[in-house]
Amino acid sequence: MSRCLTVLATGPLTTVQDAGRPGQGALGIGRSGACDRAAAALANRLVGNPPDAAVLESTLGGLAVRAGADLLVVTTGARCAGSPAHNAPLRLAAGAELRLGPPGSGLRTYLAVRGGIAVPPVLGSRSTDLLSGLGPPVVAAGDELPVGDAAGELPGVDLAPVPEPPGGEVTVQVLPGPRADWFPEAAAAALTGTAWTVTGESNRIGLRLDGAPLERARAGELASEGMVRGALQVPASGLPVLFLADAPVTGGYPVIGYVADPDVDRCAQLRPGQTLRFRGTVRAG
Repeated sequence: MSRCLTVLATGPLTTVQDAGRPGQGALGIGRSGACDRAAAALANRLVGNPPDAAVLESTLGGLAVRAGADLLVVTTGARCAGSPAHNAPLRLAAGAELRLGPPGSGLRTYLAVRGGIAVPPVLGSRSTDLLSGLGPPVVAAGDELPVGDAAGELPGVDLAPVPEPPGGEVTVQVLPGPRADWFPEAAAAALTGTAWTVTGESNRIGLRLDGAPLERARAGELASEGMVRGALQVPASGLPVLFLADAPVTGGYPVIGYVADPDVDRCAQLRPGQTLRFRGTVRAG
């Protein structure tokens, strides 16, 4: 039998992700990559893969796969009902199936297989970028995903004792942004003094947040400027957008602040309806 995973079901969204396409922003190419980088990296470590090996990113469970050969697999991130391999590497025998139910908390689950998902790379990465359309297509039922050859040593870890993604309110650190002077002191105070609700319009590109709109101190719009993961951009509606993995390379709305980089991974696990608070000082004009 071939070294592959046959996809039986995908749930709401499953994509192939790795460490992304860094350093190509000047060419108009975003980084993309796993939304929760820490969870994806842990999955690769647990099966002895290089840190940039490609994994499957499942959104809100529902992924089902069949092993085409004896494979070592693990899931990390949001714990899905029915996964005996969560944070614990599991030998999946040839012909055996792994089915992920809905997670109890968190949004994104990572499935790593020893050897990595070996779909052809595009511009140096196997990541699917939903904004630009670069990379492999979104995973579909019936796909046969090739698995690469094992390369690294196994870590000898039976279980990684990492906490579950929280299901309630999450607080993250915010740092001053380059256009904080476009907002009065009252808006800066409102950003850090308000609990923002994640809306159902959120995706891998960014979290759309609902709350009291932030007033601007300046009229008009900016010329497009560079944008990165973690930026808190405030469009004309006054409701912030927190950019995630598939963030655009440029944007024309003012960035009031940045979420501290390690905290962006935690934001990638937020579901619609959860609340998010920002802790820190945003410089205002």
